[in-house]
Amino acid sequence: MAKENRRKLLGKAVGGAVAGLAAAGAGKAQTAPEKKAQAAPEKKIYGKGPLFSSAVSYGNLVFIAGVGAHFKGDIKAHTDHVLTEIEGRLKECGSSMDKALKVSVFLNDLKDYDAMNEVFKGRFGPNPPARTTVAPAGGIPGGSLVEIDVIAYI
Repeated sequence: MAKENRRKLLGKAVGGAVAGLAAAGAGKAQTAPEKKAQAAPEKKIYGKGPLFSSAVSYGNLVFIAGVGAHFKGDIKAHTDHVLTEIEGRLKECGSSMDKALKVSVFLNDLKDYDAMNEVFKGRFGPNPPARTTVAPAGGIPGGSLVEIDVIAYI
């Protein structure tokens, strides 16, 4: 019985919220922000168009594609390189490391977690973004020890 009452109450609350949002938007034209590539698309694959853009903005958000380090070095050198590249791309797009909202870190080996964190710490300012760190089963393409992508605001 209590479970049924909670469902009814939740249904009314959600319905009221949806109605309120609809009323607030009434009379206003709802248009999606324009999606635009900020940085040069990556090289063409198999003679077709580019596979992906290195950065795309949508409204006041910027999405930075995964950046890896494709040279010989340890996890600290790779992490520093990747974060420096990301910082440059964010600046090109009118954003910064301090405006990062979400970061995804892909490690070739989870044993590198602590060393990566030593370099990562403080790079996104005093209020770091939300972060996910995983080690994909197949590793990272191109021999990089780390790959990082970012969502930030402009």
